[in-house]
Amino acid sequence: MTQQPATTATPLSKEMQDCVQACMTCHGVCEETMSSCLQMGGPAQMQIMRAVMDCAEMTRMCADMMMRRSPLAADMCAMCARACDMCAEACMSMPDDAQMMRCAESCRACAETCRAMSATMM
Repeated sequence: MTQQPATTATPLSKEMQDCVQACMTCHGVCEETMSSCLQMGGPAQMQIMRAVMDCAEMTRMCADMMMRRSPLAADMCAMCARACDMCAEACMSMPDDAQMMRCAESCRACAETCRAMSATMM
C-alpha cells in the first residue's frame, strides 16, 4: 500500500463543495446577466450592472479562495453573501425580465450558502 505525499490537501467538505458550486453557478448567471444589461442599455440598467459586476467578481473570488483554503475564505464568504444580496435586490427591480429573475434566484441561493459557510468557518 502506497502512502500519499504529505503535501496532498484534504478534500473539500461537502458543504464547501456546495458553496463553491453555488458561487460558480451564480458567477455564470451574473456574466449572462451583464450581457443582457448591455443589450438593454439605459441608466437603470447601468445601476443594476454595477451590482451584477460586483457579484460576478465576488462569487468567482470567493470560490477561488475556498478552493485554495485561504485563511480569508470565511470573511470572503460573508462579503460574497452581501454582494449576492445586493445583486438579487437590484435584479428584482425588473420583475418582468426572465434573466433578471434567474439572476436574483441564483444570487439568493448563493448568498444563503455563503452565509452558512462563513458561519461554519469562523
